[in-house]
Amino acid sequence: MVSKPLFRIQFINQGKLYELYAREVAQASVLGFVEIGDFVFGERTEVVVDPSEEKLKAEFAGVKRSLVPMQAIIRIDEVDKQGTARISDTDGKVTPFPMSFFPDQGPGGKS
Repeated sequence: MVSKPLFRIQFINQGKLYELYAREVAQASVLGFVEIGDFVFGERTEVVVDPSEEKLKAEFAGVKRSLVPMQAIIRIDEVDKQGTARISDTDGKVTPFPMSFFPDQGPGGKS
C-alpha cells in the first residue's frame, strides 16, 4: 500500500504563525481558500509533551477539513518526515498579503 503524501502548511491566524501537518491539501470549492484535511499530529505515547502541539490538537479536535484564506498561507511543502506542529509568535515580522479576488470591487472600483 502506498502512503499518502505528507504536507507541512504554514499560515497566519490571528497574528500567530501556525505550522500544521496534513495528508490532504487542495484548492477549496470556496473561491480564495485552501482546503486542508486529514491532520497529522504526533503520538501521545511520547515522553516529552509539547504544549504548543497539544494546543493545536485541542483546537483541531473533531475537525475533518479546514478552509484557510489563500492570502494567509505562507507556504506549503511536501515533506518526507513529520515534525512538530506548533503555534508561534510572528513578532510582527510576517504579515499576510492583502489582496482582493474581485478587482472591480472596493475603493475606486465599480460597484
